[in-house]
Amino acid sequence: METQTPEQLTGKKCVPCEGGVAKYTLDEARAQLSTLAGWRLTHDGQRIRKDWVVKNFLSGIEFFQSVADVAEQEGHHPDLHLEGYRNVGIEIYTHAIGGLSENDFILAAKIDRLPITLKK
Repeated sequence: METQTPEQLTGKKCVPCEGGVAKYTLDEARAQLSTLAGWRLTHDGQRIRKDWVVKNFLSGIEFFQSVADVAEQEGHHPDLHLEGYRNVGIEIYTHAIGGLSENDFILAAKIDRLPITLKK
């Protein structure tokens, strides 16, 4: 799979996946992640994750609402984590294939464009 810029990724829409889509290899996933700041591989390269420390609890909830809106538009839903009232994390993978697909990187790039109020 060809490595894409964040601009290329955000210009795309997630494609419904019921399986049968090729998973990214570990090398392909690493190459694509090199274009997305702060995202890392987890679960033996089967998922991507990014963490933030937000200003306060409400800032985390507001960010998650923005993420939920994008996820609904894309038809691709991440795992959202809120811990210790201001530590937020997002994990993304394609459930139907048990690994990473282009959809995951499209969603990550779109999440990176959302406003977020970070702890100073």
